[in-house]
Amino acid sequence: MGWVRLAAKGIHFLDAPCTGSRVGSETATLTFMIGGEREVFERARPYLEVMGKNFYYCGGAGMGLHAKLSQNLILSNLLQGFNEGMVLAAKAGVDPQLMVDILNNSAARSGLVSGKAPLVLKREFAPAFSVKWMHKDIGLMLESANELKVPVPLTALTREMFQAAIATGHGEEDICATIQVLEELAGVVVKGK
Repeated sequence: MGWVRLAAKGIHFLDAPCTGSRVGSETATLTFMIGGEREVFERARPYLEVMGKNFYYCGGAGMGLHAKLSQNLILSNLLQGFNEGMVLAAKAGVDPQLMVDILNNSAARSGLVSGKAPLVLKREFAPAFSVKWMHKDIGLMLESANELKVPVPLTALTREMFQAAIATGHGEEDICATIQVLEELAGVVVKGK
């Protein structure tokens, strides 16, 4: 591995992917998942603290990336479930705002629902994290799962839905814009009054 050759020359690095989207980067509240030597992380920590507030040391080189990909795997699959449920409810005639209220007061409550549902209802798809970038991450998730021999069938389907969103012109929009693919297929729009 390249990092071993670099370390032999006294060059150290960390993989330090983060989460928090645009708001987190603008407010210095990003969450970092760190992979690499712990001592190197501790030396670099003051520089990272300028950008974030939560730091998770995940282990050796590459472990920060694995944690980030796993986090995004869960996020993208939750989003797909949210999209399907909201389109189904809207098609059946349930008021979308009522459905969001139900979700926020049930076991389905999540940061994803509370953060993205208001944007969907207002039809605001300005990117905090774009469809194309999550699609790229989903591809990396599938590669990692293949290498580790972990079946991730739901994630494969989610990637296809993100691909459909890109193919229909939503690649530069926020990940919540993926709901538009199902809306078009179902002939319904999930929006507030």
